[in-house]
Amino acid sequence: MSDVQASLRAHDTFPKLLLRNAVTFGDRPAFREKDYGIWQSWTWAEMSAEIRAFACGLAALGVGRGDRIAIIGQNRPQLYWSFDAIQCIGGVPVPLYADSVADEMAYVLEHAEVRMAICEDQEQVDKVLSVMDRLPVLETVIHKDRRGMRHYRQPFLHALDDVQDRGRDHDRRHAGFFEGEVAKGKGGDVAIIAYTSGTTGNPKGVMLSFDNLTTSCRLAVEMEGLTEREEILAYLPLAWVGDHFFSYGQHHVAGFTVNCPESSDTVMMDLRDIGPTSFIAPPAIFEGFLTQIQIRMEDASRVKQRLYRYFTGVARRCGPAILDGRPVSAGDRLLYALGELLIYGPLKNNLGLSRMRIAYTGGAPLGEDVFSFYRSMGINLKQLYGQTESSAYVCIQRNGGVKPDTVGPPAPGVDVRITDEGEVIYKSPGAFVGYFKNDEATRETLDDEGWVHTGDAGIIDDDGHLKVIDRAKDVGRLNDGTLFAPQYIENKLKFFPYVKEAVAHGVDRDYATAFVNIDLEAVSNWAEKRGISYTNYTDLASRAEVYDLVRGCIEQVNAALAGDSALAGSQIRRFLVLHKELDADDGELTRTRKVRRRIIAERYKPMIDALYSDAGNVSVETQVTFEDGRTGTMRADLDISPAATYGAGGEPSARAA
Repeated sequence: MSDVQASLRAHDTFPKLLLRNAVTFGDRPAFREKDYGIWQSWTWAEMSAEIRAFACGLAALGVGRGDRIAIIGQNRPQLYWSFDAIQCIGGVPVPLYADSVADEMAYVLEHAEVRMAICEDQEQVDKVLSVMDRLPVLETVIHKDRRGMRHYRQPFLHALDDVQDRGRDHDRRHAGFFEGEVAKGKGGDVAIIAYTSGTTGNPKGVMLSFDNLTTSCRLAVEMEGLTEREEILAYLPLAWVGDHFFSYGQHHVAGFTVNCPESSDTVMMDLRDIGPTSFIAPPAIFEGFLTQIQIRMEDASRVKQRLYRYFTGVARRCGPAILDGRPVSAGDRLLYALGELLIYGPLKNNLGLSRMRIAYTGGAPLGEDVFSFYRSMGINLKQLYGQTESSAYVCIQRNGGVKPDTVGPPAPGVDVRITDEGEVIYKSPGAFVGYFKNDEATRETLDDEGWVHTGDAGIIDDDGHLKVIDRAKDVGRLNDGTLFAPQYIENKLKFFPYVKEAVAHGVDRDYATAFVNIDLEAVSNWAEKRGISYTNYTDLASRAEVYDLVRGCIEQVNAALAGDSALAGSQIRRFLVLHKELDADDGELTRTRKVRRRIIAERYKPMIDALYSDAGNVSVETQVTFEDGRTGTMRADLDISPAATYGAGGEPSARAA
């Protein structure tokens, strides 16, 4: 056996990697957290000691091998350490989305047969307690923060630091227990049960082994050349497999520093504080950054606006080529350098991206226009493609070989194919063990030969890059046979700062239509400059001026679609602006902000039918969920507006009725 193979076998679980890092990187910072405006740090050695105490405390409370333990909260060092502590003694972590309502949590807690829940604070404890009568297996609740918990007297409630104190006593009385439990762990053991976002129904519990995660993380770390000197910001949901891959898996493999923001409201400020070298964000984050830039430029002086427009034009022309090391004329290089000094550098510094070596986006497609904007500014943004079932690891774009319309070639160790039906399938070291308590769904997704069926429609281009078109079940055709890919159209619309969300319709219809959610910050800023008064989101969204603004965005997308012979017939002819934002609390989006098309199709059927009629408006009544959990009803009259479509030569057609 080679030294490399021996090392891999010796460190085939995250707890074993933790103990290795406590020795190898003992004095280097492993975690930082901003608390009351001050960054607090823990070295690898200090973190290992905290985890050891917590693991022994869990054992003292009766946690055994195979027990499922829920983790609920925001990005806090102690909650990341909970994964290690649970795994050290053979338990299986089950992370939940912190913004889930109690009923959503109840489903996962019950389905996973969770024995114990580790909660961040009083809010999460209250949600668990409110559904505890439906959870006969749940015995114990641990809370990290003591704030607000003084008058809670339930005997099954424990403060995390009290559990650690109990663990230190357990450790003293049982010499060798901790090391023995860590040694029992094997690469084939289930490391985590990560629940899917549930776009089509109840979420499924994806069982990922240590081998799945550690092998995938090692291959990605080697490919990107990540070291212990990287700095990342951990702000994405703990329950999302992408965050687990980067902020936990690669953190253990490479030994770099993870930084936790003070709160979700301070992420932008904390991002500027840290200046991470590696960064991952879903499309919504990068779309939000671009919206902020565009809003600020609207407020800038005319001179600055002209400079911005000129140098972004230079960047679009030669920025990606410079980033990829391709030949560029001396004149363009000089102009680009001047643009870096005047525009690109200050923009990146303002966003906290000045030190960025690698940035990723994943979880959903990012529009080509948005993607190209960042790369033109010199940010090495790359798209990756994966699923919860793949440990987030299937395709990764390579440095110097990035194409805006693909997600790159298969990642190291991965094989990707397209079936005769056009579905993307893959074999990967990260391919999941199976769905928890759902053998039928496992057989439907993971076939006997080890191929995972993604449910995505895609093609592989001549360079071996995968291009994901849409979810296979969502791609369809209009009645005239025109290809209709709703997500592709929606992403083009979301490039505009005024459009926060869009839902396109058209399968088995005569033409395409759309719902649009305006971006309140961007549109309110636009309205203020034009003296347009309004009272709330619904009032602003209904204004004729806003409809004209949105129509302009749609017609630009239609003009772009006209140049694609396969999609020209799917231009949007009629649209309406929704009276409320699509909301995960209302079941319209997943917790990762993916559209639940079936829910929207059922809930908004009268509105969809109206788009395909001669009606100029439609009355709607919608149930909404307020922040305190109460529900109510919103009523509104929505206008339905036509949009111009375009011929192949770019000439506008008459607007639909």
